[in-house]
Amino acid sequence: MALIEVRPQGGASFSVQVDGQSFAVTAAGTLVTDLGAPDAVTLVRASFEFLLEREPAGSILPRFDLSLIERYFPGWPEEMRSLWL
Repeated sequence: MALIEVRPQGGASFSVQVDGQSFAVTAAGTLVTDLGAPDAVTLVRASFEFLLEREPAGSILPRFDLSLIERYFPGWPEEMRSLWL
């Protein structure tokens, strides 16, 4: 499993490092609440784990908002919610 480091950058912005690759991610507080995550850092990490199970890190967009994941993986919201039931 890849090492995923998530660092808050202020507001809804996060810097994510995965095996030497950098990503800039945003995660609105409403998304965190809607998905039932305990906090944004946990949601970002879980979302990257989800993505890395489905594609290599090099295929992940370097900058994106977490809500974009649903466009490519429609089951993402339900899987995230199931983590915190």
